[in-house]
Formats: sequence, C-alpha cells, structure tokens
Amino acid sequence: MNQAPAPAPASSPERETRPSRGPRRFERGNRPQGRATPHPGGAARRIQRILRRPSATSVRTNRAADYFPEPAGPSTVRIIPLGGVEEVGRNMTAVEVGATGDILVFDAGFQFVSEDASPGVDYILPNTRYLEKNASRVKGVIITHGHLDHIGGIPFILPRFGTPPIYTQNLTSIMIQRRQEEYPDVPKSEMVTVEIGQSMVIGSTRVKFFPVTHSIPDSMGVSIETPHGNVVITGDLKLDHEDGIPSEREVKTWGAIGKDRNIFFIADSTNAEKDGFSIPESKVIQTLEDIIRTVSGRLIIGTFASQFERMIHIMEAAEKLGKKIVTEGRSIKNNLEIAEKTGLLKISKGVIIPAQDIGNYPPDKIVILSTGAQGEEFAALMRIATKQHKYITLSERDTIVLSSSVIPGNEIAVQKLKDNLYRHGVSLIHYRSSDVHSTGHGNTGELVWINKQVHPKFFMPAYGYHSMLRCHAKAVEQSGFPRENIVIPDNGTVIDIEEGERMNVHKQKVPSSPMVVDGFTIGDMQEVVIRDRQSLAKDGMFVIIVNVNLKTGKLRKSPDIISRGFIYLRESQNLLNEARILIKKTIEDSTRNMNPIDLDYVKNTLTDVMAGFLFTRTNKAPMVIPVLIGM
Repeated sequence: MNQAPAPAPASSPERETRPSRGPRRFERGNRPQGRATPHPGGAARRIQRILRRPSATSVRTNRAADYFPEPAGPSTVRIIPLGGVEEVGRNMTAVEVGATGDILVFDAGFQFVSEDASPGVDYILPNTRYLEKNASRVKGVIITHGHLDHIGGIPFILPRFGTPPIYTQNLTSIMIQRRQEEYPDVPKSEMVTVEIGQSMVIGSTRVKFFPVTHSIPDSMGVSIETPHGNVVITGDLKLDHEDGIPSEREVKTWGAIGKDRNIFFIADSTNAEKDGFSIPESKVIQTLEDIIRTVSGRLIIGTFASQFERMIHIMEAAEKLGKKIVTEGRSIKNNLEIAEKTGLLKISKGVIIPAQDIGNYPPDKIVILSTGAQGEEFAALMRIATKQHKYITLSERDTIVLSSSVIPGNEIAVQKLKDNLYRHGVSLIHYRSSDVHSTGHGNTGELVWINKQVHPKFFMPAYGYHSMLRCHAKAVEQSGFPRENIVIPDNGTVIDIEEGERMNVHKQKVPSSPMVVDGFTIGDMQEVVIRDRQSLAKDGMFVIIVNVNLKTGKLRKSPDIISRGFIYLRESQNLLNEARILIKKTIEDSTRNMNPIDLDYVKNTLTDVMAGFLFTRTNKAPMVIPVLIGM
C-alpha cells in the first residue's frame, strides 16, 4: 500500500494519502470506565509502546519468511483455505491435484469491515500470494453462488494471478458481469457458464457440479475427481426439508454424491452454533403471503437484495392479490433486472409502479419492497423512517416487515431503525415475532445429515468464524465421525491428502495476512496504518510546530499547537501554557552542547516527553506529531 511519510515520532507513524471519496463514518472506540490516575512513568512507557510499532517496511520484510511448499506429488491432493475459515466472508479455497498439477480456486469473495476494527478500509480480501507464485498452474476459478462474500473480490484479486477463467452458473455469471461494469479498466476473465449435473474438464482435472439449497438461486457445490477419490465442496447451503425430513430432491442429490469415494469434504459452518434444523424458506414465503393478503393498510417489506426467491415470491403474491409494487433501493432494482433477464421473474407490465404514483392507489393496494433492513444510514428504509424520502411518508396505518435477521455488529443500527419506525406509530413485524426470515445456512442437524450422506474419509469445516468451525466439527464427531480425520484450519493452512488414506497438515502456512481495498490501493494490511487510524479515532492528535535555531538550539518563537479530536483548545489554556513551557525546555535541553543539531533525535525525545505529559494530565493518549523546522 502506498503511503506518504509525514513528520512523525520515533516509530514513524504514517499519514495515508488517498483521493477524496466523500465523508466516512468514524466511530470512537470504547474506553474502560473508572480508570485510576496513572503513574507518570507507566504513562510514558505505555505511550512508547503505542507509538513504537513496526513500520510498513518491517511488515514487508517479513515476506522473506513466507512459506511456499513444493508442488504436490502425483499421489497427493492439497487443500489450502486462503480465506473464510477465520471469519464470515472473503471466501477462497485452493485445491491442488498432484496427479495433474492443476490448481483450482473456489470463490473469490471479500469481507465487509467495521469502522472501529479497520477504519478507512473498504473491504478485506484473501491473500493471493500463493496463487501469484503458482499462477501458471491455476486453471480456473469456480464460483459457487452470487453473494458478495463469494464474488466481491473478483475484480480486485483475479488479475493478480493471471485472470484465469471463471466457471459458474448463469445467474451468478450475470451478477459478476454486472459488478465488473463498475471496474471498466480491470482485466476481465473469460466467463464459462456451467449447468447442474454437468461434468467437465478444467485444465486436466474433471469436476462435477451439483445443486445446493441456499438463499440465492443457482447455488451449487462441486466434486473434484482425483485418482484416489473425490474432494467435495458445498459452498453455502442449507437443506430443503419439512419438519426435519429432507425433501426428495435433497435425498437424491446427496445420495448420488455419497455413492462416489469421497476422500475430503469441505462444508459450510456459518450456522453450526445452532442445533436442529433451520426454518424452511417455504414457511417464510407462506407467512409473508399471509401478511400481504391480510394487511389492512400499506405494506413495506425490508429485506436483503440478494434474497431473489423471496423477492420474486413477494411480487408474485402481490400481483395475484391485485396489489401494486414499489421497489426502493438500487441493489433491489439491479437484482430484479437480473431476475427478469434470467427468466426468474415473470410479472405483468404495470404491476411495478414508481414511488411518485403511490398516491394514485388505495393504501391497502400498495406493497413497497425496500433495502435497508440492517439499519444502513442511507438505505431506502432508513430514509423513509427519518422523513427524508421524497415520496413515501409513514402513517399509523402502515405495516413494516423486516424480513431479515440482524447481522452481528448491526444491532445498534437496527435498533435505531426500529425506534425511528415506531415514532410514526406503525405496526412492525420482525423475525423474532414471526417467521418472516429464514437463514440460508444449515443448522447442525442439517450439516450432520449431509456429512453422513457424503460419507467422506476426511472432513474440514469451513465458511465461518473459528467458533463456528469448532461447533461443526464437534457435531460431526458426536455423530460418529473419527476425530483424527477432522481438520480445523486457519487461513493459509496446507493440508495434504496422500493416496486418499493419510492426512498431513503442514506446520507452516502459506501467506494469509489479509489484503485490503483502501481507496484506490490494494495491498497487505499494514498494521501501522490501521493502528494509527484507531489511535486517531480513539484519542485524536496533538501536533506541535516549532521553529528551531540550528546554531543555538533555541526556539525562535512560541510553539504552535494544533489539536484534533483530543482537547478543545479554547477551554484548555492552562494545559497549553504548561505544554509550551515543557516543549521549550525539552528542545533546549536536548540540543544543549549538540553540534550539529540532530532534529530527528530531538523529535523523538519531544514525542516521548509530551506523550507522557498529556496522558498524565488528561488520561488520553493522542498521537503526538512534532514538526521541527530548522532555521
């Protein structure tokens, strides 16, 4: 990542340079309450630890120790999760078939970030250096479905290892191509559309695609043929079932997979912390149709734009009941266009009306389909709730349905949305009060059933946080699967299956530190930048500008002080006066008998002294940036 140096203390915190892209959300970090007054010496030591961190250069030099194993032998199948097994998102897994030398990559997603954890970062990506090192052997990227945590990284990372062809189903290919339009200057991969049940050779390796149930159409799993057995990858999935009994289609699909010799199984773990079976989508659709039928006033349904089938059923139900539909939110409009293009959505002309025509119809004839159920500040539903929408104004007769669960981290935003909606006296229905949402990921009952059907030799839980992987592994083990045949990986773990019978987990990992999209820059997450941003968000900055006489070491005038996010200068005159006296004393003491004057040494000394002073006086640790100008 490119950064420009700025006047800085000993650790050389760096100031990022980026093109202006509009305002960012900037959240203050949580601070422990009731802290005792610190000891001055301890404060100074703490500040030194905060500021003296590895520079970006030292992070880069660690690459010399990166582990790149030799190509897998002819009797070995190698599996390397490059992302998605320590988080929800940035899914990417590499499978190397030693017999052919081919590397196949599965998914290329990104992970959304929270501003408090990674301020200023747009997306977090899988680390692709292993694939870059072996780009000539990467024969294709197989995308299991169209969610952003599986396709979002494509324009950022595929060009880094040769822009290999992409293999996926029709809907997913259209979603990828639509997203690629946002990056016209990025090299595009060849798009190969595949069909369920199809078997094809990629490179010199045969793969077969099978259907899985998820919250978006055209979701698929993949079976990779090797001389010693198959590697089966599910992608994200759940089961279509009724009261815990899988449907005939599920029994047929998984039964056929289980007839093969499957040596390694990689399966979704996102909902593995929940027991039993998830609510089937058919029940959600029936509940929503009942609400559309019985609601007496205007109905607004907030949901994920990626819930194609749910949106389609809502629109079909509304048309059947003689109601008009208003769509609000760019992502919903885009995905409905895709649904029409692929033939998934067939609706009569005139059923969808623009928002400005709402007043031409009775309230009970209007269904509004909206984005923003997660409380996003600028999404349609929040704009409606806060009276910022041009055409839609809420009233007590309105009914709002939040047809989504709360994504972890969005609790406060969703609560704010609900509060704003309730201020209008509306009726509010959500997933805790009614069956208006179902997950796209199977609970442990479903996951164990699938594992038993596949009957693999070795098993790796994937797609989730470490806790989810652990719960998935425990559930499978309790069902009778040998514990020694289960591997719980980290990103970068190298797993070799030798002759289909033995599993060897390498002690070293391939490069796995996250890469980030930061403005127009893509590169390694250099901790010094993120930590500096976190420090600025938490305690602000304290800039000292001093003119120093290079002959005498004396100050030519009183220091200038700039504070941002730390103290309000007009109300802190006593502190500033003491700071100026200390600055003058520190500089002149440091330069006494120094010839020539070393401004870097003086700057480092001033940083430590002022950081300790400010922490002692305010119990805050702002970033201290001295700017010494020699004259």
